[in-house]
Order: sequence, then structure tokens, then C-alpha cells
Amino acid sequence: MRAIVVSDGTTTVRSPEDRESLAAVRDTPGLSWVDATGADPDALGELVDVFDIHPLSAEDVRSDLRAKVETFESYTFALLSEPGFGPDAGALVEQIEARTVGLFVGEDWLVTYAVEPIGAVDQVWSAAADSPGQFTDRGPDFTAYRVARRLMEEYYQVIDDVEDNIEAIEDAVVEDPSPETLATINEVRADLLALRKLLWPARDAVAALAWDEGTYVREANRKYFRSTYDQLVELVELIETYRELASGSRDIYLNALSTSTNEVMKRLTVVATIILPLTFVAGIYGMNFEGSPYNMPELGWTYAYPAVMLGMLGVTAVMLAYFRQEGWL
Repeated sequence: MRAIVVSDGTTTVRSPEDRESLAAVRDTPGLSWVDATGADPDALGELVDVFDIHPLSAEDVRSDLRAKVETFESYTFALLSEPGFGPDAGALVEQIEARTVGLFVGEDWLVTYAVEPIGAVDQVWSAAADSPGQFTDRGPDFTAYRVARRLMEEYYQVIDDVEDNIEAIEDAVVEDPSPETLATINEVRADLLALRKLLWPARDAVAALAWDEGTYVREANRKYFRSTYDQLVELVELIETYRELASGSRDIYLNALSTSTNEVMKRLTVVATIILPLTFVAGIYGMNFEGSPYNMPELGWTYAYPAVMLGMLGVTAVMLAYFRQEGWL
């Protein structure tokens, strides 16, 4: 657990280790930001008690629920997620994962809590520690905006990676369609679906911070959340566009597969059609009954066998020429 306290123009970075030190941070005049990471129930309990955070709000962070915003008597609670790729770099299916972070915005304090470390929070924390003036002048709600903004930028990076996968798929579908290509298409579609499930509720949550007057967001800072909302709208549109591209690549693959199958069936049909009359001829000459006046006269002919074989070759040549003329070969 760590804290930034700005009081009387002085910025201090602290590491509260118990309830008393955490309460001292809360009671110091000025602005304070407390960031907590981990699943320690004791530390979480102290955070909940000192800042009068509803236990269900803290439990929502631990439960990895969808993004949302709720306003309580002494604070506004925003639940957002940071996207990332799972540890299995060899597969795309379900590798998009989300790390949830809770932002508790009070009148003169901000609490951020997450079970796992959040890169966006760390970056904003470093910026606030280096430039405390922004944190002091614009309030804790502006710092919450900066965290939300950085989270949305993480989505852009993930979507860029998905876009690269889609471009590779489009090339593979045209040049060398294979079952692995279809599997990759389905995996990318699963990634896009996972991102869509994260972005849609996040858009609604940021909209509440941008326009809902009942939150602990100052009117002067709402415009910043509206900017983040515009980013989310753009991200959702990108997701829908890429889903259409992935679906189009899948359709192209299936069409290519169907065309390839038709070509194979066409060749097999040509072979079967050529063999059919040859089998008929062989069947006729196989009925060589002995001792009957109705036997075929060619049975006693010296050159009967080579004549029949040449006849079969002639039939094959004529049929091949006809199939080529019709464009079947």
C-alpha cells in the first residue's frame, strides 16, 4: 500500500502499514491518493474501514465484474479493467484477459484498489509523484480521469495487435488457406468478442462519470471524461469493424475451400466418366462363352486384343478433348 499526500503545498509519498498510519493519511488536510494492490483481507479491511468504503464495492473489484459506476454518500465508485494478453503466447483463443481496478473518488481523496498490479495506475502514480501540481490543482477526480484515460490507451495497444493478426490472416486466406488459418480466424474472433464485452460496459461507466451530476466529479473535469467516452466509442467501432473483417476472411476461406473441393470433385467425375465406357467395353468382351455360334467374332481374331485396347484409348482421347472444350478440365 502506498500514498501520495499533498498538504500546504508539500507533497509526500508514504507507505501506510497499519490502520493508524492510513487514518493519518486520510485526516491530513489537503488531497491524498492511496493505492493498494493485493488480496490481503486484513489490508483491504483497513482500507474499507478508514475511508468508509462499502464492503460490496471492494468485493466487486475482487470478483472481476463488468465495468460500472456507483455513487455512495461519501464517494463515487468506478470499476474499470485493464486489458492484456494471457501467458499462453502460442494461442489466441481466450488469451485476452482483464485486470480489474476500482477507483473510489471522494471529496478530497482518491483510492485505487486492484488484486493484481495495474500498469496504467503505476504510470499515473509516477506522473503524479513527479508533477504534484496537476494532482493538487485539479482534484482527485482529475487523477481518476488520468487513470481511466491510460486504461483506454491500453485497449488501443491490444487492438493494434489484433489488427496485425487480421492482416496476417487476410494474406494467408488468399495465398495458402488451410485448417490452421480457419482456427486462427476463430481465435481472433474470440479475442474481439472478449474485447467487446469489456468495452461496452466501460463506455456506459465513463458516460456516467461524464454526464451524471450525482457523482464526485467536478463540472470542470467532466469534459475530460467526455473525451475518454469519445475514445471508447471509437474503440467499439474499431472492434465492430475488425469483427466484420474477420467474418469476411472466414467467408473467403470457406469459399476457397468450397472451390477447391469442387475442383477435386470435378476431376474425380472426369476420371469416373472416362472409366465408365472402358468398363462397359471390358464387360462386353468378358462374356466370352465358349462353344456358342453367337460368340463375338473378334474372339478368334489374332489382333482382337490390341484392337480393343486401341479403341479404348481412342474413346478416352475423344472424351478428354470434349471435356477440355467444355472447360471442365
